[in-house]
Amino acid sequence: MNHKWFALYTKSRTEKKVYTELVEKGITTYLPLEKKLKQWSDRKKWVEEPFIRSYIFVNIDVSNMDQALNTPGVVKVVRFEGKPAPVQEKQIDIIKSILNSKEEYEVCSETFAPGEKVRVEEGLLKGLEGELVYHLNKYKVLVRIESINQNILIRINPSNLKKV
Repeated sequence: MNHKWFALYTKSRTEKKVYTELVEKGITTYLPLEKKLKQWSDRKKWVEEPFIRSYIFVNIDVSNMDQALNTPGVVKVVRFEGKPAPVQEKQIDIIKSILNSKEEYEVCSETFAPGEKVRVEEGLLKGLEGELVYHLNKYKVLVRIESINQNILIRINPSNLKKV
């Protein structure tokens, strides 16, 4: 079989339930989660929230896509030119590296003018390539995940960067 990663768009706030359902069907699934400190009126609590809201990734043969699409909470597969758009394994690995690092990051769907290509030379994200962006008086590296039209901005000390 020719398994590839695909992004599924889910109903709002159903990502964890969809993840459980897909795993129970035997589908290799990745739901990137990040820990956030939430404040309520009476307490604070650490919770795990989806890194990219309303998206979940599945590693599946495109011929078996209906099995994933017929899961409660799944709205559609992300498509390009009418066909399911594969997500490069390298981009899944980048998300995992970012979540495992201690670097500050933010997810945004803004479109930036193309910047200089850079590679991180130091730290846990060493080897990560992206575009250098100057944003809110801070240097950040932009990693594009084109298939779902999302960008990840990571604050990086410019001394750790090298032009590619």
